[in-house]
Amino acid sequence: MFDYDFMINAFAAAGVVAIVAGIVGFFLVMRGQTFAGHALSHVGFTGATGAALIGISPLWGLIGFTMLAGIGMGALGERLAGRDLAIGMILSLSLGFGLLFLHFFTAYATQVTALLFGNVLGVSHETLKVLLALGIVCLAALAAIGRPLLFATLQPELAEAKGVSLRWVSILFLTIVSVAVAECAQIVGVLLVFTLMVGPAATAQNVTTRLAWGIALAAAIALAEAWLGIALAYYTDWPTSFWITLLSALAYVASLPMRSRN
Repeated sequence: MFDYDFMINAFAAAGVVAIVAGIVGFFLVMRGQTFAGHALSHVGFTGATGAALIGISPLWGLIGFTMLAGIGMGALGERLAGRDLAIGMILSLSLGFGLLFLHFFTAYATQVTALLFGNVLGVSHETLKVLLALGIVCLAALAAIGRPLLFATLQPELAEAKGVSLRWVSILFLTIVSVAVAECAQIVGVLLVFTLMVGPAATAQNVTTRLAWGIALAAAIALAEAWLGIALAYYTDWPTSFWITLLSALAYVASLPMRSRN
């Protein structure tokens, strides 16, 4: 399996993305913003198809649109109800534009399928370098805002009373999420981002209530699912995204009995 360069690239790219997705997703689940991650992936599809239409790499369109949407969601939505409304409005608008771009993008059906369901086996050396750089930036930014993010997540009223801006924390965090979503889309596609961003994190939180252990476990689960999914796809010739999704679902179901103990 490792005699092929494209397989080595696939494992490397999946490893980088899985670790970032597991760590960022842990905070996403803890903050109750899983709908935001789902919405950002659909917004990214609009950006990717729009970029392809004007001759720009779909990856940069994906990143650009998700970042703009993440900033918009963070700025518009303060409380949970308002945040849901803001996310829903941005998602609806982006899907409308996506439909328009897709109308002109039908000649590139293969690229559309790759955007929707991912194509980790098609990751090039250049794309791998970009994913690694984005992953480092994501984790560094998350570490920089980690303390106020945790404070604002667990005790928002007290954090605001202490001078922590909940709006800015939300904007910065969702910007980080948007980059992580763009990375995930390269592996499992925009329709299945939920698999790597939410599944491992939710499983980890069922297993342990300790923050450090939970973050490490979420990253480890995401990494195991991504690598095992690629290996199973190689030996069965079934889609990689299917295997990663199935493994994520099985891991979550297996963790459910542990949730009642924590």
